Amino acid sequence: MAEKNEFTQSREKVTFIDLFAGAGGISEGFLQAYSDKLYYDFLLASDINSNCYLTHEIRYNQQLGLSTQFICQDIMEDTFVTNLLRKLKGATVDVVTGGPSCQSFSLAGTRKKFDKRDNLFFHYLKVIKVLRPKYFVMENVKGILTKDSGRIVERILNEIRSIIDPKAIPSLLNFLNKVLPTIYSPAIAKAILIKLQWEADDDVAFEDEYTAHLEELFKSVTRSMDYHLSKSDEKVSTARHGLKLLKERVKRAELQKQVIDLKTSCNINNDLFTDQFNKFISSIDDETLIAETLKALSQIGSEVRDAQALSDLTFSLQLFANTFEETLALISKKLEEIDNKSLIEEYQSLTKDAHLYNIDKPIVVCSADYGVPQNRERVLFIGSRNDQEPITEIPPTVTTSEKVKLFEALWDLDTIGNGETQTHYIEREPQSEYKDLLKKRDEFSNLTDSGRLYSEWSRIGRLGHRFVPESQPFYVKSLQDLNSRTLFDGTGLFNHQTSEQKQEVKNRLRIIAQHGDYDEAKATLKQEGLDSRKRNYVVLNPLSQSPTVCTMPDDFIHYSAHRPLSVREMARLQSFDDSFVFQGKRQTGGEKRKEEIPQYTLVGNAVPPLMARAIANVILNHIRL
Repeated sequence: MAEKNEFTQSREKVTFIDLFAGAGGISEGFLQAYSDKLYYDFLLASDINSNCYLTHEIRYNQQLGLSTQFICQDIMEDTFVTNLLRKLKGATVDVVTGGPSCQSFSLAGTRKKFDKRDNLFFHYLKVIKVLRPKYFVMENVKGILTKDSGRIVERILNEIRSIIDPKAIPSLLNFLNKVLPTIYSPAIAKAILIKLQWEADDDVAFEDEYTAHLEELFKSVTRSMDYHLSKSDEKVSTARHGLKLLKERVKRAELQKQVIDLKTSCNINNDLFTDQFNKFISSIDDETLIAETLKALSQIGSEVRDAQALSDLTFSLQLFANTFEETLALISKKLEEIDNKSLIEEYQSLTKDAHLYNIDKPIVVCSADYGVPQNRERVLFIGSRNDQEPITEIPPTVTTSEKVKLFEALWDLDTIGNGETQTHYIEREPQSEYKDLLKKRDEFSNLTDSGRLYSEWSRIGRLGHRFVPESQPFYVKSLQDLNSRTLFDGTGLFNHQTSEQKQEVKNRLRIIAQHGDYDEAKATLKQEGLDSRKRNYVVLNPLSQSPTVCTMPDDFIHYSAHRPLSVREMARLQSFDDSFVFQGKRQTGGEKRKEEIPQYTLVGNAVPPLMARAIANVILNHIRL
């Protein structure tokens, strides 16, 4: 093993797995984190793409000598959880991390309604329900906060709060068995009890019992109507068929999945097909079916003689799509109406025990606050199990004056021209006008007189406290190259290559850089016949942090070289060590980028390791083993 015995033997393991791992930014940060008593043991990672697996295998298993497992599979596949448990071999997982694909939530691009990726959150939570870790972290772009006017966030929080501690359910149900019949009709009390058991156990038997209960209530309603009307009226038929459709949840979910997959694979978005696809998908979801059924019931209300049956059916229908948390909230509101203090206090105590995870609200973080030379805002959902301390913030690790400037990160790599590849560092002097920006820091970017430059830490690496590498960094283009041992090593610098650009493009970038702003340069570009359809170019400011690093190299213009950045330069802005080699193709075009996940996409989508390290250390400071 490449781990230092003096590091591991004096500390206790905290196990973690990283889902939607991508290049490994979260994994890298967690391995950097430690305390006097604890460190992280990296059990497993997963991602759908083989190049993510290749990058992980080389970094963690071959370079660092770990025995970390990897699952290269779509988390939405039915066998994913089974494969996960098989790989874990009964190991306890203390922390689960993951960043479900963020493109459909991002403010940087087009948002897609009914994007396949929107469901990944809930498959992630399915894993949480099975593993029941002490903490879990879900990371995403800030745009998720405003997605669907905040309803997505509210749904996520409700789903998290609806993960149940099975040990607490019997006591809660015993209480409700006694109380509910005193505050609700018998039919509603029955519906609530079935619904809570359904949500707690996720057992299809309770779902079947619930839909059977709805059908019995509907029969009571129609029996109290005129016979001919109950059999032939369009509104009654709508309600009857709505209940049948609700019962066929599995078939509806499969149909929706197939249509969403088709929509995603054909890139149906912003065209004349989009609304038609979206309307069909919407038409068979729980919420739409319930709304249409309730509308039909309200229209036949005057024809129904059994008002109680209609009221019970209406309530039970509204309850059908509720989460566990939403159902508890309804009961709480009813108890408050009857104003029985002792019942309310007992109920609050029981429901608190029933929640397996505590979460207050999403935490917004900015990577620059953690020593990363980039203003990358992200949203964290951190769930803490009910036997652990809640986490409500990730305090900055550097002060405003300590934030790392872009020049500190890139100055020593500014030795490459257009269309060149460098495989070794070329020593150079920093530009005189920026030399005062170079400051000594510890490996995690805090200023210290005895430290090194940020660029030096990037070269040396930030894992020296724990690892003696089993192999030097190396690069392969594909998994086949790795298997055949066609290794590209013997170099000192990796991923530092730029594309050859036409003179027209070079001139355009030079003019934009001279103006310092794309909008301000547009008049000159048009005058010179160099205008572009590209929506945005950002000239990097050496005196500040970079904007959010994206997956397209030509989004940024180097502050002095007037060219796009190399993968290595983007990795520096993300706080990856230079020894972290991004594998596979450097870049691909069009639809291939989705399948092959080139280096630029790997680095652009990653969580900055230094920000991940800060999150990991906060968990170490709170966790109880």
